[in-house]
Amino acid sequence: MTAVTDQDPTEHADQPDDDGHKAAGTTDRSAPGGERATRTDSAETWDDGLIARRVNETAEGDRFPMTDSRSTAPPTVTPLVYEGSLRSRLEALRQLVGLSRTRLDSRTLSQAGRVLDEASARRRLSGQHTVVAIAGATGSGKSQLFNALAGVTISETGVRRPTTAAPIACSWSDGGAGLIERLGIPPRLRRRPLPTGDSESPLRGLVLIDLPDHDSAAVQHRRHVDRILALVDAVIWVVDPEKYADAVLHERYLRPMAAHAEVMFVVLNQIDRLPGEAAEQVLDDLRRLLDEDGIALGEYGEPGATVLALSALTGDGVGELRETLGQFVSERGAANRRISADVDIAAARLWPVYATQRRTGLSEQAREEFSDRLADAVGATAAGEAAERAWLRNANRACGTPWLRLWRWYQDRGEPTTGRLPGRTQADEETTARQRVEQAVRTVADRASAGLPVPWAQAVREAAVRGSQGLPEALDELTVRAGVPTGRPPRPGWWPVAVLVQASMTILQFLGGLWLLGQIIGVVSPNLGVPVLLMVIGIVGGPLIEWSCRMAARGPARRYGMEAERRLREAASGCGRARVLDPVAAELLRYREVREQYARVVGAGR
Repeated sequence: MTAVTDQDPTEHADQPDDDGHKAAGTTDRSAPGGERATRTDSAETWDDGLIARRVNETAEGDRFPMTDSRSTAPPTVTPLVYEGSLRSRLEALRQLVGLSRTRLDSRTLSQAGRVLDEASARRRLSGQHTVVAIAGATGSGKSQLFNALAGVTISETGVRRPTTAAPIACSWSDGGAGLIERLGIPPRLRRRPLPTGDSESPLRGLVLIDLPDHDSAAVQHRRHVDRILALVDAVIWVVDPEKYADAVLHERYLRPMAAHAEVMFVVLNQIDRLPGEAAEQVLDDLRRLLDEDGIALGEYGEPGATVLALSALTGDGVGELRETLGQFVSERGAANRRISADVDIAAARLWPVYATQRRTGLSEQAREEFSDRLADAVGATAAGEAAERAWLRNANRACGTPWLRLWRWYQDRGEPTTGRLPGRTQADEETTARQRVEQAVRTVADRASAGLPVPWAQAVREAAVRGSQGLPEALDELTVRAGVPTGRPPRPGWWPVAVLVQASMTILQFLGGLWLLGQIIGVVSPNLGVPVLLMVIGIVGGPLIEWSCRMAARGPARRYGMEAERRLREAASGCGRARVLDPVAAELLRYREVREQYARVVGAGR
């Protein structure tokens, strides 16, 4: 029985159709068993001038339907269900693309996006069918093999090149119409195989696609091949003894598709043309070339490509291919393996923009150094020293002798108010401070981006630069607000006692001096011992008390200076953290998130 089309049966057999197909002639050599079928001009006419033919012995009611649309009731289609690990990888890839859209260009993510789109589209279609494409070079005999598997002349064969101008589909069971429509094959190019009489065909669930020649001179033919190869579940590569080592085949198709080895068949056709053991020698050389292409061979039970030798013309080896193909289709795992291989390829192409061999991020030491640089830029150390000096100066003024205080007052008349930091108004100081801030930002950005892939390193540096804008001005404001407080520093509790004792020493000096003056003018009776003793005690005790207070004030003054320095450092560090470190950390966190998703995409499949 032969395939039936929906074209007008009155069309002439020798007229080509829109796709360039034409009647194969009056003799058909590709029928099963190599029989020759002769067609008369009147009795055996072609249905559509394309492929199918009508046989007089076939009754009208026994014709096999051309497409699923001829069925009386639409078949129930069971959608494809992906395996758990593949679902996890696809979800991770989806998350990866979503997190990366603002950091990577669309060209970088295009392959991953296409894989997600095709996986989503394939999941909605039948999971009980396996779409297998037959691809090959001009004259390799792929259409002959297509007809041999179908058991009927469906795809035209002949010496004219290219013979196959458009992809042709042959479905062994109902329910695969959606898959064929996804390939863009119109109904007039959809066929059914020759019924075998078995209730369950060994190829049930197979949708076989005969592709145009991949090396065709017609650009449209090559476009058909490239488009459909990206959509089918598996592919049968048909090579012949003359072109099996063709560079175009290996470099353009086989090598880039090495990851799809588990859904790939490589068939050496036309072995009937090879004498003796030449077929085995060519087959071994073909295996060698496939190994060089990186294609794993499915030998000794290992997963990989299936390599066979056959002759579509004589039928030698076709049965083995049909049996292997039937087992392959019955497993219903080709779609999962195909999508999984697509994910592997997409992940491999994304490796340069996600992978790194070193630990990334900002260490605590880098953060501290950045804070120290900002503290130096605002003069935190100098501010602390100034606060310490101010505290000591106030202690000396409070506890010093009146004569020393008077002298110091005279010296300090031209100095700024005690405790106030001099304003950074000089141009050179402002320039130096700005340069220090810029240097600190560059350093922390370089350390944070070290080891990152180029797009993420660039994103980290851009985040640091954005945060550094206005940072010097903000630090200047913080210097004024968080610097040493204006006015006098706080006094400890022992200061009043020291001031009282110092005042007593001054009083003793005055009493001793008045006593001696009274003795000189004769008001007081002469007695040099007591007034001299009082004056000596006051003169010696005053500096001694001042020195003791100065020693006692060093500790509080140092703590006061350190507190002032700490406040300024914390203020500068907080400003730098909010403006620079936090945005940089956010970029690093985003990278860690996408790195984790990428690890799920890659790791789950290895």
